[in-house]
Amino acid sequence: MKITDYEKVQALAASNIFLLDGPNGTKTIAADALAKALIGLLSSKDFIGGVNLSELTQVNALVSGNKLLVGTTEGNKAIAAEDALFAMLDSFAPVELRRVLFRGKNLGTALTAVQKAAIKDGSFKGMFLGDYWSIGGRIWRIVDMDYWYNCGDTAFTSHHLVIMPDEALYNAQMNTTNITTGGYVGSEMYKKNLANAKTIVNAAFQGSVLTHREHLCNAVANGKQSGGAWFDSSIELPSEIMMYGHIHFGNASDGNTIPNIYTSSKTQLALFMVCPRFITDRSHAQWLRDVVSSAYFALVSGFGDTGYGGASNSLGVRPVFPVG
Repeated sequence: MKITDYEKVQALAASNIFLLDGPNGTKTIAADALAKALIGLLSSKDFIGGVNLSELTQVNALVSGNKLLVGTTEGNKAIAAEDALFAMLDSFAPVELRRVLFRGKNLGTALTAVQKAAIKDGSFKGMFLGDYWSIGGRIWRIVDMDYWYNCGDTAFTSHHLVIMPDEALYNAQMNTTNITTGGYVGSEMYKKNLANAKTIVNAAFQGSVLTHREHLCNAVANGKQSGGAWFDSSIELPSEIMMYGHIHFGNASDGNTIPNIYTSSKTQLALFMVCPRFITDRSHAQWLRDVVSSAYFALVSGFGDTGYGGASNSLGVRPVFPVG
């Protein structure tokens, strides 16, 4: 703007007049006329999806209630701000984002055909970390997505959710006596006591529980895991790493022995990283599959701390499994 133009604008302002650009060039308009025009625009039913001045008090009430007014084909709808955010994210969010954004929404009383299709195609549309199904009086929660993807001696290439119940399904022993012979695979838990969990899980997610390849401990020497092999795996006890993100009492390097942790489940499940309050349910100590000594297996304490216990103790069985 040239100095002479600037002086003209100052003169207009002093006279309470505005300079507006329009399709037919620049026009001057009195400030009160502009104000009336703006008020008329605000009062229009076509302004901001149908909000006019008489509705502003209603809008204020929505804001104080943490709700948004959204225009739809059926008219304006008031929805929770959180729901609006997740609805927007659901249109484009990749699995990498979905598995770290906790929502905690009830997804129904059964895995639907639409939900199963969204898992299979890898979009996971309509699902976020912490969402759950309420089936058979239990909460079955999404704890991760594509956790085992491309893992195993045979690559697991099925898109999948990782599900766990919020609470242990029942109590059972790892072994009838305080021994860890044969590791997890050699235990009574693996051979017999998981059978009831498999029945419960397969009833809740009929035809949707997947099988992948997992490396599991099958030998113990001097109180330490000493051997392992690849097994078909569907419904298992979780490990310390899956719950806590690292080993507490299982095999670790002592400077002389290089340990094998016997698992492809090598990272913490996303839910327990984002929301560690879900690690324990306070009502049960829960068995983990890691060998601690010749007599003890690892566990999650009912008080929320890490722990271990004699294999003959009857503790919570809280399985983990892939669904797709």
